Amino acid sequence: MKKIPVYFSSLIILLVSGCSSEPEQSPQTGPAPAFEVLAVDAGEATIFSEYPAKLEGLADVEVRSQVAGILQRILVTEGAYVKEGTPLFQVDPRQYTEAYNNAQGELLAAKAAVTTARLELEKLTPLVENKVLSGFQLKIAQSAYDAAQARVKQAEAQAGSARITLGYTTVKAPVTGYIGRIFKKTGSLVSPNDAEQITYISDNRSVHAYFTIGEGDFMKFRQALEGKSIGEKLANAPAAKLVLAGDVDYEHPGKLDMIDAAFDKNTGAIALRATFPNAQGLLRSGNTGKVKLGFKQSNVISIPQAATIEIQDKTFVYTIGDSSKVRKVPLAISAAVGNRYVVSSGLKAGDRIVLKGMDALKEGMVITPKAPVADLVQN
Repeated sequence: MKKIPVYFSSLIILLVSGCSSEPEQSPQTGPAPAFEVLAVDAGEATIFSEYPAKLEGLADVEVRSQVAGILQRILVTEGAYVKEGTPLFQVDPRQYTEAYNNAQGELLAAKAAVTTARLELEKLTPLVENKVLSGFQLKIAQSAYDAAQARVKQAEAQAGSARITLGYTTVKAPVTGYIGRIFKKTGSLVSPNDAEQITYISDNRSVHAYFTIGEGDFMKFRQALEGKSIGEKLANAPAAKLVLAGDVDYEHPGKLDMIDAAFDKNTGAIALRATFPNAQGLLRSGNTGKVKLGFKQSNVISIPQAATIEIQDKTFVYTIGDSSKVRKVPLAISAAVGNRYVVSSGLKAGDRIVLKGMDALKEGMVITPKAPVADLVQN
């Protein structure tokens, strides 16, 4: 039998050994590196929730003509701010002026008839008293006088109605607010029965933001506010914030002032309203945004966002365990408050976490904890 040289057999053993063994993690050598570490604590925090909202002015009123006729003049421009009673449009008044003049003529004639009937009554009264004429003739004269007075009242009512109708030919602003788009042009025929209004006015001195919340959030909302009745709870509600399209924060806080009477049986949500001041007119009916409500909660664990790492849409933190070994722990984040995360699961009070330098950490690595910089703790 041929013998295999020793050095060749050693090579075979080396190759077999290299193929069968798995790579081992290099043991940590040298002193344990120092990292800033924070002890997690539970405390009180204001948690904000956001709800999609639709904005409406105090009043959004359609402007229509109350009489039929040709639109003679447009006295305002689109987007103008007008006060209640400001003339907006002029409808051709000629036929209504004529009707008013006729009614005035009828009134004058009725008053003249009263004068005639009164004179006749005054003439007959002494004759009847002296028994020159019978009392029957006096009764006829009295009836004629009464009828003449009734016709005066009727004529006055008709004249008043004609005057009101004539006044309708000048279309005035029913409320204070901003003029919307004007849908009719000069020369158009307008009437009270038109399918489309002439324009509309939005009173946006204050703006209502309507939004809905689920039953679970509503119960938390009720528990978080002081007061027995809904009215008392609304009075004690914190200021609402408004976030406009493009994540622009509206500078003026609002007031939560209405809760709907019932939950929507189809969605299981209930409508609420917050009112925001709008003295500068920046908000308009039809705007969309988000209402932010913040309520204080106790036993809340919050940590600096800078102490976390994101891996495949998941949030992790490194905790310090026995023998100062680090461990990567997944977190459930319920809210973000400023530069901090509110943690709903994954950490408990007393846990220690690494504040910075997480890129240099590995699972099971031994570190030397050191006190954190104050700015890191606050952020």
